[in-house]
Amino acid sequence: MRFLIVGAGRVGLRTARVLREEGHEVTLVESDTDCAARARTDGFECLEGDGSHEELLVEAGVADADALGALTGDLNTNFAACLIGKHHDCRTVMRIDEDYREGIYQKYAEEVDEIVYPERLGAIGAKNALLGGNLQAIADVAENLQVVLFTVTDDSPMKGYNLSEVTLPSQARVLAFGKADGPMGIPLPDDSLETGDRIAVLADFDVLGDVRQLLLGRSDEEAAAAAAGGESA
Repeated sequence: MRFLIVGAGRVGLRTARVLREEGHEVTLVESDTDCAARARTDGFECLEGDGSHEELLVEAGVADADALGALTGDLNTNFAACLIGKHHDCRTVMRIDEDYREGIYQKYAEEVDEIVYPERLGAIGAKNALLGGNLQAIADVAENLQVVLFTVTDDSPMKGYNLSEVTLPSQARVLAFGKADGPMGIPLPDDSLETGDRIAVLADFDVLGDVRQLLLGRSDEEAAAAAAGGESA
C-alpha cells in the first residue's frame, strides 16, 4: 500500500518507519528543514513545505495514496491536509494533541476517517512487533494502555464475522488487521475474521479481559482446565 504522511517529526517519522518495515511505500511532507533532512537521511522521500497546501500534496502523490496521515503538531494543518486527502479519495487519519476536548473531537470526527492522540497511541509504534501467538502483549503505550495482538482461532467467538460486526468496549479500538497469510494493514469494515487472522487492539488495562473474551473466548488455561475436568468425569 502507498501512504502519504504529513509531518516528519517524532510521531510522523516513527509511523513511517513501521509502515516501511511492513513493506509499504511511504512519502512524507514536512515544513521544518531539519526534520525533512532527518527523514531523507533515514531513506524516505520527503517534500519540504506546508502540508495544508494542495499543490504540494499533489506533488507528493496524494492522488495515488491509499491513505493520508496528518500527523503534525498543528491541528489546522492536519485538518486541511485531511480535507485535501478526502478530495482525492484517501482514507484520512488526523492527529490531535494535548488540546483534545470533546468539542474538538465532535467538530472533526465526521470529517475524517480516524482521529488519533499520539500521547496515548504512541504513534502505533508497536506495529513493528505484530507477530505470533493467540494473544501477545506488544507494548505499554501509556500508564493504563496496552497494544495487544490477537490471533483468531477455530474457537474464537467472532470467527466468521466482519470487523464492522465486532463491538469492542469503548476503551478499546482496532489498530491494524492482517489475514493469516498477509501483512498487517489498515482495518476495513468488511474484513472477515478467519482462523489465523491477526487483530491489533489498543485497550485500557481495565477492559483487556473483556476484549480477550470477545475475540478469543476461553483462555488456553481455561480450555485446558475444562478438558482435564472432562477427562476425569
